Amino acid sequence: MDWIGDPAIGDWLRPLLDDDLGVVPHGFPAYARILHPAQVRSLPDRAVPSFDEWDRMSDAEQVDLIGRFVDGPATWAETAAAFGTTLHSLAQWQRIVRTPPEGDWHVRIAPDGREFTSPEEGVIDPDLFAGIARHLAAHTTTPEAGVAAIWDGWGGLVGFFGEAASSAYFQFGADPANERMLQQSIHDAFNNPFRKPTWQPGILSDEISKSPRLELPGREYVTFAAGASAFADPGWGASAPWGDGGDAQHPNLLWPEDRSWVMVSEIDFDSTVVAGSADLIATIIADPALEAFAIAEDADLTWDGDEVNR
Repeated sequence: MDWIGDPAIGDWLRPLLDDDLGVVPHGFPAYARILHPAQVRSLPDRAVPSFDEWDRMSDAEQVDLIGRFVDGPATWAETAAAFGTTLHSLAQWQRIVRTPPEGDWHVRIAPDGREFTSPEEGVIDPDLFAGIARHLAAHTTTPEAGVAAIWDGWGGLVGFFGEAASSAYFQFGADPANERMLQQSIHDAFNNPFRKPTWQPGILSDEISKSPRLELPGREYVTFAAGASAFADPGWGASAPWGDGGDAQHPNLLWPEDRSWVMVSEIDFDSTVVAGSADLIATIIADPALEAFAIAEDADLTWDGDEVNR
């Protein structure tokens, strides 16, 4: 996974994207939308059955009840069923959990008492991402060669010129007079030496951080040479140069050298889109480990795109 210093590696994508916030490239035979899992748990005050009631329950009912009390992943289908809404290819989270105007869609309580937490945006579980990568690797002539692009805005990824964390913060609570002096220094915009912009290193090297990036509509990316097969094992993060102690953000963009498909995991979307062949899309949709739908090339994946659950 070597760094690609030439941002022109992604120039071929630019004409395929819309001008404002180009997310999904046009011109591929088929498209799949893969929904990111949500989280569900039961609230502490949920009614607990008595021993007699438990004994009268079937095995399936017992398993279902246990699942309702344990924190864990939740599919969008399970969520829609709990809220009495409809899951479809353009469903939007805030609508399937019946969020009222100006309401908080991140955490919603279903009529059955369970608490549903919204999916992560731009982030997929390592096991699920590995499953997607295996499908991608099987549908390209270059499974070991390609480009992985990481959004440069992930916290701590690249270095930048900014204000350093003042060592004064670690001295508070000592001598009161000295503390007042330090506080005054910190808040003095003209005399405070700590406020001068200095280079703050990131996870990636200074050379990478200071070099040009791949610029696409609304986003900039750092690019690395990596084929889909490099991500087929959930433990791939341990060898990723942009990882921090083995914990690495999966690529936001991924395409093979033969450009037979493109995977897009936009940072503001709670789903990942794959553009590719009809066979690839059919395989992804048929995978029981993935909650995926076929979508049109020009599908509206914004919050207003869900016209069913209004």
